[in-house]
Amino acid sequence: MADAPGLLADRLLEGSLADVSLLADTGEGLDTRLLPSATVIKIGGQSIIDRGRRAVFPLLEEIESLLPEHRLIIGTGAGTRARHAYSVGVDLRLPTGVLTMLGTGVAMQNARILGYLLAKHGIPVITPVEFAQLPIYLEERHAVVFPGMPPYTYWEHNPDVGLIPPHRTDTGTYLVAEVFGARSMIYVKDEDGLYSDDPKRDPSARFIPEIAAADLLSEDFDDIVIERAVLEFMGRARHVRSVHIVNGLVPGNLTRALKGEHVGTIIHA
Repeated sequence: MADAPGLLADRLLEGSLADVSLLADTGEGLDTRLLPSATVIKIGGQSIIDRGRRAVFPLLEEIESLLPEHRLIIGTGAGTRARHAYSVGVDLRLPTGVLTMLGTGVAMQNARILGYLLAKHGIPVITPVEFAQLPIYLEERHAVVFPGMPPYTYWEHNPDVGLIPPHRTDTGTYLVAEVFGARSMIYVKDEDGLYSDDPKRDPSARFIPEIAAADLLSEDFDDIVIERAVLEFMGRARHVRSVHIVNGLVPGNLTRALKGEHVGTIIHA
């Protein structure tokens, strides 16, 4: 049983933060959900933004129609340009932290693109330093746009394999949803959801409408639709215990997902 608040405070002041039992007691009960009515949406860089007008404009029109009823925190992927930057960086044998800086810059470019296209609605683009103003922007404009890369930059963890940053835009948007205690987390991709392999390469790949994060990790597919780091973080999540993956090229899918309909794939913890 957890200590009374006063006793726990004394233990924190006097004890060691390496004490596992003390750390466990700090986690009793749920954190405060800061933005429980907001939804975090991740718009894929390569899957949506890089396709240009034919993919971006219909999706933004759908988002505009959702503004009166929803509070939307919109994260952007980095996409093809980041892959080009990674390829040059890897060829130069730059460390993972530097590659993360390159990917972060491209995600910021994509956030600016969407921000300009949504400017007529007064929707701002924010960076990590402006996140303290996020609740004000949501209340006044009902949406914000941010670059999806988590701000680890030079402090990014080295990956288990290779040099590519393991925490990219899928992870960054998920962490925003979890920290703010958002209502839901929706990934807008160019596939109907999760498959056992990339259906663009393997037409016989099996569609998976629902799965647990741990089960998906144990499957060890060569290619999955979201970053593996998201699945690992879900195992420790306190608020966002599921994510929804929808095909943003199909009009109305995002709206249906926001209404709670099972569209695409749901991965739960």
